[in-house]
Order: sequence, then structure tokens, then C-alpha cells
Amino acid sequence: MAINKFSIIAHRNHEICNPISQEKLRATLDHIPFSSGEKVLDIGAGKCGVLIDLIERHGVVGTAIEIEADFIDAARNYADQRIGPGRLRIVNDDAKKVMNDIDGVFDAVICLGATHALGNYRLTLEKMSEVVKPGGYLLVGEGYWKKEPEAAYLEALGATKEELLTHHANIEAGVDLGLIPMWAHVTSEDEWDAYEWLYSSSMEKYCLENPDDPDVAAMRDRIRKWRSTYLRWGRDTLGFGLYLFYKS
Repeated sequence: MAINKFSIIAHRNHEICNPISQEKLRATLDHIPFSSGEKVLDIGAGKCGVLIDLIERHGVVGTAIEIEADFIDAARNYADQRIGPGRLRIVNDDAKKVMNDIDGVFDAVICLGATHALGNYRLTLEKMSEVVKPGGYLLVGEGYWKKEPEAAYLEALGATKEELLTHHANIEAGVDLGLIPMWAHVTSEDEWDAYEWLYSSSMEKYCLENPDDPDVAAMRDRIRKWRSTYLRWGRDTLGFGLYLFYKS
């Protein structure tokens, strides 16, 4: 199976590839006093739904970093339909490389569910802090443990307990860097279910529609194991939070 093929197919019907509602995300972003012409960077921007919405509503200048060509194609289609050409810059490259070479500062920096692209959550906060101006904002979407993860759950995920923090520790990580926490939202069970069932059903439908794809058997097995893992452990153990920080 090609690298990331599974994720691209499973997310094909998601506008935002994170388990949080558009309403809750907008409510968090509304705590940032955007002005027309301000520069906003989105790391791991996916289909760029967040940046396109901000450009529509506030007239910001958007820069997206995204490595997946399929997501970029979707983003360009959204941009053409909603904001027209020339208002969104998309950098199709590895986020680590781009962040090391980036020139200038931004009024706001966003990274939603993509901290792995820069290594981990703490490293991502550090990199974001380096490119946001004093008086600017950082918005991070990150997972957290709602309770101690069972060993069987970690094994099913292929993960370690140390890969995520708690909700409180996610906020304190920003405080440790001198950032001021301004707002936080966490994903509800309904939001998690909506995300996971769309993820699952998108893959199941693809497998039914494309029986000649040589990867179908592997993808069907993978999504069913993933769904079972979510229902058995993930729904009660894994959280997702939005964390808004201010750089003084």
C-alpha cells in the first residue's frame, strides 16, 4: 500500500481532518482578534479548510504547509470555489524543512492534529513560538490521555504512553515556554463519534466501490481493527483538545 493512501481515503469526506466540530473550532478562533492583511500560518493544513474560512471571514493572508498532494488538490478546489486565486499560498513540503527555512514572522500560527510533523507536541510549540510575533497567537490541536491507557490499547495503536500528555499537561507545556493560555476546548463524545464513523464509513464505502484495488483486503482489515480499537478503548481513553496561547 502506498504511503498515506489509507489516511487519504479514510479522510476523503472530512473537511477538517480532526475530531472537533466546525462550530467549536470557530468559537476558539474567534478569541483571536484577526485583522485584514494579517499573516496566518497553518502547519499540516490538510485541505486548508481552516485557512480558507479565516480568509473568507477576516481577510487574512494564509500560508499552508502540507505534504500530501491529494489534500492540496482538494484545498485548491475549495479555494477556487470560495476565495478565488492568489489569496492562499500552499507549500507542498516536509514541515520540518519548511519551518527551519522559514523567513519572517506571523500574527497567528495554527497546527491542528499535526504535531507529529515537527516531532512532538513540545517541539511543535517551540517551533511555533519562534515564528509568531510578540502579541501573536498560537492554536494547537493535540491528543491527550483522559485516563491511564491500557497496555492492550497501546499495543493496538503501536504507541507508548509517553507520546501523549494529559489535558492539564498540554496547557502547562505552553506555560513552560512563557506562553499565556487564553482558551481551550475539548472534543465531546459526539464529535469523536462523528469523526470516527465518517473515517470508518469512508473506507468501507471505498472498499465496496473499488473491489479491484489490490489493497482492498488490507485496508478493510485495517479499518475494522481500528474501529474495534476505538470502540473498545479509544472512546473512553483518548481525548483531543484545542489550545490557544498568546505570546507576550
